[in-house]
Amino acid sequence: MSLPVISYPIHELNLPSTNQTIKFRPFLVKEEKILLLAQSSENMKEIIDAVKTVISNCILTEDVVIDDLTTFDLEYLFLKIRARSVNNIVSLTYRDLDDEKKYTVEVNLDEVEVIKDTTHTNKVEIDDNSGIIMKYPKADLSNAMRVTEGELDVFFDIVKNCIEKVYVGDKLYFAKDYSEEELEEFVTSLSVGTFNKIQEFFTTMPKLYHEIKYTNSLGTEKVIPLTNINDFFSLG
Repeated sequence: MSLPVISYPIHELNLPSTNQTIKFRPFLVKEEKILLLAQSSENMKEIIDAVKTVISNCILTEDVVIDDLTTFDLEYLFLKIRARSVNNIVSLTYRDLDDEKKYTVEVNLDEVEVIKDTTHTNKVEIDDNSGIIMKYPKADLSNAMRVTEGELDVFFDIVKNCIEKVYVGDKLYFAKDYSEEELEEFVTSLSVGTFNKIQEFFTTMPKLYHEIKYTNSLGTEKVIPLTNINDFFSLG
């Protein structure tokens, strides 16, 4: 006699970038194993790849391509799947830099949302007649998005990948029609002011956001922002 086939609840959420309804199941022991192996490696690329694999396994909606999701869609999906699979409450430990003590706080993943800056725009004006239309970084750029400040070569690669098109008057130039070298030459020829506007596009684009609050032993009220997957699971 065969072992019974276990059924699992089906959940829904709306993707922050498109509002598309996504159906998913909780992740199972096989997915938990994938995550644990990746976490034990302490390699960010392996961790992000594991997250993408788990999401891909759990999504039941057809025609969802993981690498076509935005980075904030990817992180949002993972948190919500994790909440339905393990526990919606996560305990985080944070070392206070003022009194050097550790504080443990609980975060309800159901309360975590993607926030959108009201000043955000994907249109970067070069002058009155020309500009750049940006697109959000996709999930396949998740590893690159975690580079430390100062790694300009990597950031330039992200910028090139996130240019959708350039307009001059009524004329449109689509980035997909040009080579890496041509895009590199275009980006490096931009003025500093225009490049600063591109940086602002990334700074203000939608992102996970939640705050943890506590009062330390000195009586100081602290607010710690959580803005990516790593913050929700490894503050330390």
